[in-house]
Amino acid sequence: MKKDIHPKDYRPVIFEDATSGKRFLISSTVAASKTDKWDDGKEYPVFRVEISSASHPFYTGTSKTIDTAGRVEKFKTRAAKKTTKKDKK
Repeated sequence: MKKDIHPKDYRPVIFEDATSGKRFLISSTVAASKTDKWDDGKEYPVFRVEISSASHPFYTGTSKTIDTAGRVEKFKTRAAKKTTKKDKK
């Protein structure tokens, strides 16, 4: 393996899935402000993700609506406005 090819801040990071709660320990350069202990007793930076293979419908085979920013409600209100306009015509 070649030496000195990775960035200086390449280190193990805990990625935590906000939807399922599953955690993965993977090497990364992502900036993380929080730290937490892993199963080995060592402390690592933690980075939260909204969706991962543990909660994505393609990998789990289940369909879920994950709405963390209110996008589904915004779409439903826009769709409802358009259907009422069509009904009035």
